[in-house]
Amino acid sequence: MVDSYAEVLLPLPIYSTFTYRVPEDMMRNLKVGYRVIVPFGRKKYYTGIVAGVSNVAPQGYEVKDILMLLDHHPIVKHPQLKFWDWISEYYLCSPGEVYKAAVPAGLKVESETFIELNGDFEEPADNRLNEREVVICQLLDHEGKLSVADVEKKTGFRNVEALTARLLERGAVMISEKLVERYRSKKEIYVRLSAHDNAAVVEAFDKVNGAKKQETMLLALIELSRGEGGSRREVTRAELLERTNSTTAIVAAMAKKGVVEIYTKEINRFKYNGLVAGDLPRLSEPQAQALDEIHRSFIDKSITLLHGVTSSGKTEIYIHLISYVLNRGDQALYLVPEIALTTQLTRRLQRVFGDKVIIYHSKFSDNERVDIWKRLLVDGSPCVIIGARSSIFLPFTRLGIVIVDEEHEQSYKQFDPAPRYNARDAAMVLASMHGAKTLLGSATPSVETYYKAQS
Repeated sequence: MVDSYAEVLLPLPIYSTFTYRVPEDMMRNLKVGYRVIVPFGRKKYYTGIVAGVSNVAPQGYEVKDILMLLDHHPIVKHPQLKFWDWISEYYLCSPGEVYKAAVPAGLKVESETFIELNGDFEEPADNRLNEREVVICQLLDHEGKLSVADVEKKTGFRNVEALTARLLERGAVMISEKLVERYRSKKEIYVRLSAHDNAAVVEAFDKVNGAKKQETMLLALIELSRGEGGSRREVTRAELLERTNSTTAIVAAMAKKGVVEIYTKEINRFKYNGLVAGDLPRLSEPQAQALDEIHRSFIDKSITLLHGVTSSGKTEIYIHLISYVLNRGDQALYLVPEIALTTQLTRRLQRVFGDKVIIYHSKFSDNERVDIWKRLLVDGSPCVIIGARSSIFLPFTRLGIVIVDEEHEQSYKQFDPAPRYNARDAAMVLASMHGAKTLLGSATPSVETYYKAQS
């Protein structure tokens, strides 16, 4: 079989990809956009993204193997890698720095340095370990592998790095690498009836006969499980315990008798459970005229400026445009300059679009950001993403429109660290790569935007 090689993009400030050999068992499954664990240097391991696959062997150096394939599907979508390359070239940074900024940390497995006791070490009689070094060795003997931070925490010693360096030099301890996955999905414990018909329900009551708390819980579970139109609704364990003012031990006892089944399910952190009016806001005559002019402008232009004074009702126009795009089966990106603005705007959008509204910004935890990233990867259905500048990096499937509110704001510019991009300008390029339209809105447009709109 002919060897296969992958060009892997690493989250490092280096202006190139790195070539790794694809092991035989990965050849069929590995494609562009997949995450892989690769060795780098002597002791480091990184999560890379496959940027290309080839059968041409590199010349002049030894090629290392990919260690692990992390996914069953790509974690980036077309044209994300092309977009990253554009940002890299335009804002003078490496593609690896763009990758590091774009992908949530929870999707990047990292290597942390751990130390462990060297079982072959024999302490020389003429060069004994000091008291602190002995304490560290005894701790490692008892605990096994520990990070330097954990050693410092458990011993209370300061300057553990220097002590570790001395122990390493003497061969008393060894460095080991442990791969750490940051992401933790949110899971909920559910309870359901084992019974599927009336006879089985009667049998279930017989099993809990005489146990008053179990009878109460069984009745509550039957009541909570009733959905609309005779369907069965899923009931969380927390909901059941709150209704019956009971404990997990009662649920476990019922499960042991075969009355109920306990199961765990991964859930969406961002499910919207509020009311959805579904009605679009009414437009005044000037607003309707502006909306009509925007649609006419989009016939032969990709980018349009909406110049309207503060409180003139630009948001209502945005909502109508988003509705038009969603009804067409596309996705919409609504950029705002400040994270604080997302809260009030989200409520307005959710009243119209419900759970089709997705919020995304850098203040979310890693787990929350990974949840949104994964949702967009597997679900390409129409939705509107509202967020600050980092939301331009999300894996869109069919982007129909990008709305940049308050386009003149300096907050769209990322100053540090690299990539030092302007989200407004990058969003226009992203939209063009998707064949989408861009609407820039402002009461006081920036000089360059106003000049381009006039000319």
